[in-house]
Amino acid sequence: MIYQTQSPAETMQRAKEFAQTLRPGDVVALYGGLGAGKTAFVRGLAEGLGLDPREVSSPTFALINEYEGKHITLCHFDMYRVEGEDSLESTGYFDYLRRRDCILAVEWSENIREFLPREHIVVAIRPGKDENRRIIEIQKGVKNP
Repeated sequence: MIYQTQSPAETMQRAKEFAQTLRPGDVVALYGGLGAGKTAFVRGLAEGLGLDPREVSSPTFALINEYEGKHITLCHFDMYRVEGEDSLESTGYFDYLRRRDCILAVEWSENIREFLPREHIVVAIRPGKDENRRIIEIQKGVKNP
């Protein structure tokens, strides 16, 4: 699926709609440069899952933020500063992969590509022609070799 959005609010709306297709245990691997709209997308996911999108912030320094709801937890990772398996292990990422009560949203997934689960969802966000335009490509069921 490929979408074009005109604003951060539209990006959030697309993510909110997409969230309805997610299930506990899903891993959403987010790709895109600085300011691409990855965190806005996660805010939309949160809202679509019945969580408060105002609580969502980039976990750049914390590495992970958890947003707990009545029925699901959204675990939001930022892998920008993660370098190698040891660094990744210290985030608790591998433990979260074993949990079945949460959905993982992983920003900067390109830094941990080889450690993504065999089957995951890719969300690639690229700039469009204008400053606020984004092209969002979603691929479900992507398989690592």
